[in-house]
Amino acid sequence: MQTILIVDDSRETVRALRVFLEESGFRVLGAYDGESALVYLRVDSPDLVILDLMLPDSNGLDITRSVRSTPRLKNIPIIMLTARIDDSDKIVGLEVGADDYITKPYNPREVVARVRSVLRRAQGDLEAETERALRYGDLTLYPSRHQLFLGDREVDLTRIEFEIMHALMRSPEHVFTRSELIETALNFQYEGLERSLDTHIKNLRKKIEPDPRTPDYIQTIYGVGYRLGSR
Repeated sequence: MQTILIVDDSRETVRALRVFLEESGFRVLGAYDGESALVYLRVDSPDLVILDLMLPDSNGLDITRSVRSTPRLKNIPIIMLTARIDDSDKIVGLEVGADDYITKPYNPREVVARVRSVLRRAQGDLEAETERALRYGDLTLYPSRHQLFLGDREVDLTRIEFEIMHALMRSPEHVFTRSELIETALNFQYEGLERSLDTHIKNLRKKIEPDPRTPDYIQTIYGVGYRLGSR
């Protein structure tokens, strides 16, 4: 039985989601503040977290950062649940490591469907550990370990940078439009992420290219988008 941790200061929200998730076969834990959530995470290591963005003693972004920086917890999927609807909030949530984002009001059955979808993706990442590493030139990417190496040096990447590299290395020489690359890497179609893609590419080039001004790996296809391919 998979365990879902719900973190929300509204006891009614926790109660309502608990009913639908338990009816769907999940074990459910409830926390009403950030401190309790971190205790549950360290002790129980749930399979997925549904996390409210605004909590009385902290916010969901800080908790997400803490989870993603803890080796034992970093691969736990996180779905953010919030009343905020601004795209910039969604972008920040995804950039710090959230796997999905649901705004209130919501249909509890949709939440259950999203939970199942995110868990399936997470299981796919675990199964990928037995698959061969992805290699291109001096780059080697290990999908489930979320590691990228340039030669024998590990490259320190943010979550979004890693997912972009993963998408590019799964389809070398393929020309991605900006929207296609974002959707392939993150399964999201927010325009704000598309607008920020150029910044992520610029940062990636600084980390993997001998000369970011004349890149060897991530090529710009003017008027279209990007591809992984040698000059």
